[in-house]
Amino acid sequence: MTLFKLSVQNIRKSFKDYAIYFFTLILGVAIFYIFNAIDSQTIMMNVSSNTKEIIKLMTNILSGVSVFVSFILGFLIIYASRFLIKRRNKEFGIYLTLGMSKRKISLILFFETLCIGLLSLGTGLLIGAILSQFMSVLVANMFEADLTKFTFVFSSEACLKTILYFGIMYVLVMIFNTVNISKCKLIDLLHASKKTEKMKLKNPILCVFIFIISCFLLGYAYYKVTGGVSEIQDARQIFLPIILGVISTFLIFWSLSGLLLKIVMKRKKTYYKGLNSFTLKQVSSKVNTTVFSMTVICLMLFITICVLSSALSIKNSMTYNLKTLSPIDVEITKPLDLTEERIEDSWQYKTSMIEDSKISIRETLQRMDFDVDTYFTDIVEFHTYETDTILLKDTIGTYYEEAKAKYPYLRYDTKEEFIKLSDYNKVAKLLGLEELSLKDNEYIVVANYEGWIPIRNVGLRNNTPITLLGRTYYPKYETCRDGFIEISSNAVNMGIFVVPDDAVNETIRANAYLLGNYKESTEEGKKKTEELFQNIEKHDYIEKASIDCSTKIYIYEASVGLGAMATFIGLYLGIIFLMSSAAILALKELSESSDNKERYKMLRKIGADEKLIEKALFRQIAIFFLFPLLLAIIHSIFGILFCNYILEAFGNEKLLESILMTATFLIFIYGGYFVLTYLCSKNIIKEK
Repeated sequence: MTLFKLSVQNIRKSFKDYAIYFFTLILGVAIFYIFNAIDSQTIMMNVSSNTKEIIKLMTNILSGVSVFVSFILGFLIIYASRFLIKRRNKEFGIYLTLGMSKRKISLILFFETLCIGLLSLGTGLLIGAILSQFMSVLVANMFEADLTKFTFVFSSEACLKTILYFGIMYVLVMIFNTVNISKCKLIDLLHASKKTEKMKLKNPILCVFIFIISCFLLGYAYYKVTGGVSEIQDARQIFLPIILGVISTFLIFWSLSGLLLKIVMKRKKTYYKGLNSFTLKQVSSKVNTTVFSMTVICLMLFITICVLSSALSIKNSMTYNLKTLSPIDVEITKPLDLTEERIEDSWQYKTSMIEDSKISIRETLQRMDFDVDTYFTDIVEFHTYETDTILLKDTIGTYYEEAKAKYPYLRYDTKEEFIKLSDYNKVAKLLGLEELSLKDNEYIVVANYEGWIPIRNVGLRNNTPITLLGRTYYPKYETCRDGFIEISSNAVNMGIFVVPDDAVNETIRANAYLLGNYKESTEEGKKKTEELFQNIEKHDYIEKASIDCSTKIYIYEASVGLGAMATFIGLYLGIIFLMSSAAILALKELSESSDNKERYKMLRKIGADEKLIEKALFRQIAIFFLFPLLLAIIHSIFGILFCNYILEAFGNEKLLESILMTATFLIFIYGGYFVLTYLCSKNIIKEK
């Protein structure tokens, strides 16, 4: 009981020193609970069955991500415990001198960890439960759900999961502390504060050389993910710029740490002004241990900024073009005249579908007891055509060899798709697109996918001819015309050839299309028709049918859901990474302040006032917090450009808003840790 009382007294006495630790634990528990309670928060929402499925998928993914997050937080808690033990080396040394056994010291730490764990769990869960109600509003807004039945919800499942995960972490911390104490020697504990790291001035010529090399490597990595990104055709190729970025980041910190002191020492007025010389020596004295941690923190911040900026913009981007790219209610497609060869080339089709592929979409739906004319209006039906003699490599002409070298992973043996001019104009009228005209020997390529348009345009500029049914046709325009025939949430039409009506016939037909709108005009009526239409999937004939359906409602719900999913996963990982990097840096700085107490006492003895000392401390902490952040921001500029290229199909609408929101997170979390670190460090070095 005496040891427990001593533990409680120690926590009270050192509460200010524990502030960062408490703050990190409480924040970690709250965030963990909030994101694991989303499943319970969505129960009260009135959403469609499609949206419910997406929410279920999202919560399952978040549950898996939580395992990864628990490892990060576990490492963070153990790292923080290491700082706290180091902070109290002298105290433990006195305990041993007074005759206390190491087992009893371990018990004191056990009780302290238990008290801190229970307090942080309770406080974190309370804050998490309150903030999770605001998360309900955010989730409802993301999924555009009805929240009229909103009530306060406490997730017992998320609570138990949080207690279990953090309980395991605290047990590991207790084991870690016991092992550490058992290895301690009395003399090391008593003289730990007097140990200093030897400051080594690096060769400035070597530092300059390393800095130039690292900048060159970093510049090349930046080029590979921006200007040279089109050359990356395999996921494995991205590892080169990543490795170069990591190595160059480490080398930049290593070289700058050696150059910084040398450069400022040359500027005598700056170096000897106030306590600048002391501050710079403090920064340089720990150079051997900070370079690696600075690199890790910089890379974590870089990942945070990229993940948050990209994830927050995906939801907006996925729904931004829906009105333009999904202007009609429904589109149904099916393959025509399936052959054994075509079935072997595609996983979508089965031998049982061959008979159905010989009839129209309208007939297929009738066999499933669904009458198109009863529920649809503005109906447009048409076919597209393919031939074995016209492949992608044929339509890009002389550019083929160059394209194969530049884009080796494209399928150049893919058959091109053709549509009659009259059919395309019917589709264009329905979709609100530009109607086209052709001469007897002309063709037009219609596309809207930015990644493919430049490839298509090369073939068009070269006036590449195509031959269909014995007649030759030439491009009317040197560039693709903007357009599409399939509704979607993003621009995915890689190119379809519009040709005169007599250029193709039914012997080479490939796919059938049926486009239209629901007869019901109200939102509720459209949803009822949608549900009725989706019921055809339960019909026995569905196994023989090869139809594929896309509807505006489904596309919209899927786009909103997937965008929201990306946002929540990005927020979860981004906040955890940001909090972890800031906490590691903060604990590192608190450890430095604890080690340097005697040096600050010496400054007071030689006449430095508190204002100068506090300014020196502020600058030292600011340098450590700003250095990795500044380089991470530079990395992020190119990282976000690369992410935009990868997510080009989703678009980059409202990216500025996402970047500003990410900056807000940085200011509040990273800036909050900076302020808290400064205040705690000031308390540590303050003369008692």
